[in-house]
Amino acid sequence: MARKGKDDDYYYCGADDDDDYYSTEEDNATESDSEYGGGGASDDGDEQAENAEVIDDEDIRASAKDRDSGYDFVTEDDVRRRQDKVTSEISEVLSVPPGFAAALLRHCRWDPELLKNEWFSDEARVRAAVGLAPAGQPGGDVPTALNEVPLACAICFDGHGPGGMRSAGCRSHFYCHECWRGYIRAAVGDGARCLLLRCPDPKCPAPVVRELVDAAAAGEDRARYETFVVRSYVEEGTSRYVRWCTGPGCTLAVRAHEGSSRLSEVTCECGHLMCFRCGSDGHRPTPCETARAWAERCAADGDTTSWVLENTKHCPKCRRAIEKNQGCNHMTCGAPCRHQFCWLCLGAWDNHDGDNFNCNRYNASREEFVGDESKERQARASMVRFLHYYERWTTHGESMDRARKELAGELLEGFAAAMGVQPTDLGFLEEAYEQVIEARRVLRWTYAHIYGMDPDRDDIEFCEFLQGQAEGSLERLHKCAERERKELEDEIGHYWAASPSAYAAEKYVEFKQNLSNLNIVTKRHFAKLVEVYEPDVVS
Repeated sequence: MARKGKDDDYYYCGADDDDDYYSTEEDNATESDSEYGGGGASDDGDEQAENAEVIDDEDIRASAKDRDSGYDFVTEDDVRRRQDKVTSEISEVLSVPPGFAAALLRHCRWDPELLKNEWFSDEARVRAAVGLAPAGQPGGDVPTALNEVPLACAICFDGHGPGGMRSAGCRSHFYCHECWRGYIRAAVGDGARCLLLRCPDPKCPAPVVRELVDAAAAGEDRARYETFVVRSYVEEGTSRYVRWCTGPGCTLAVRAHEGSSRLSEVTCECGHLMCFRCGSDGHRPTPCETARAWAERCAADGDTTSWVLENTKHCPKCRRAIEKNQGCNHMTCGAPCRHQFCWLCLGAWDNHDGDNFNCNRYNASREEFVGDESKERQARASMVRFLHYYERWTTHGESMDRARKELAGELLEGFAAAMGVQPTDLGFLEEAYEQVIEARRVLRWTYAHIYGMDPDRDDIEFCEFLQGQAEGSLERLHKCAERERKELEDEIGHYWAASPSAYAAEKYVEFKQNLSNLNIVTKRHFAKLVEVYEPDVVS
């Protein structure tokens, strides 16, 4: 985490690496002068913005590209073919049926070399661990067998003639086909644990393997069992370089190139963004452990806090009940009040312009943590603190979803028609919305990150400073892309007939320049934010 040197004028980033610095205060001052020049307010400002665009677009886009480089995607069929090949090889080397070979490989986390080493060092131990009979038994290893004489099923007690019952290869526990079908159906319905299924006899360790399932189970149960087998090859395998995509309905596996020095977020071909390290949804720049702890806290208290947030918002001036119906957090109460305020902290919006954005900070009352207060008061203070971060977490998530839906709708077509241009000319607007979506996602996770920080060890104040700078620039970008765009559409539509022919074109160019400049500044802020927040993770 970032910290400031006592005798230096620069910030370090990283827990222990003193060679990696953030930026000098002089550099920050120079950048601040150019970033807040006002999007085309002067020639110098235009030149600075143009220069910044060249640098930032190359650096930041390259950074985004690098983040997803080193990965490729394989289908479930590709994984199945690789799994079948490894299983076939082990079956041949160890002289066991493929079903037993798969069970042995699962025992060794699908590592064929590890299995061969253990098998040839102590075959009896490996057999016992999987449930196979000792080597040398009459008839050899058999995954399933039919009865040769009339027997009664030990489950339903019905009598059956030769071939009417089946065992798991243990040669002494035979059950009818109908009971096997129900037994396997119940196990498959219980999830991936069906891969550990044993003979129904409580004292028998014989494994239920693929050959038996194929012979006894119903069609849909066989298909589900096969899916669990294929998925175990990735989920239980020893490789750190392959993981199933966690996107809804996606069956692709994400494979990192072996030797990759950094395993981070990756966007699957289905569009889902996931963390390759822990498999959860993308949570950059928050570490996996912090993201997991935050998710657990939200699951425990989320319903209560959501109810509070949804039922306690009023205009801070006229106390009228308000509802947020857009993405940016700059709110304007209806007539006649017209009070402008921040949705998050309810403070006047005048206090959020320029470098004054600081409602991201949690200001705890020192009295909450001193004195002889009761446990009830401490618990209330803890909930208030959590509510502060949770509200900003949920609000940025909702704003992100609104922006994503708006971009997926008719946003480009509607604005293009109003401005008299082609939708293909609005790449700058699409890029701005994509930046808003990504920035909202990153920003919401910074609140989870700060919530989990240790005030005695981490420089929370500096992290909140960067967070406030990034959030302020994001709000200006989102306001321009959303509110000012809609106002421009309304203005052009209302005054089109009475305006000069070049009026719409002039307003369009002005809007494009302003939005592009704001997008550059936001990219720069979030590149710096991630640089400091995100710990270096080496594979």
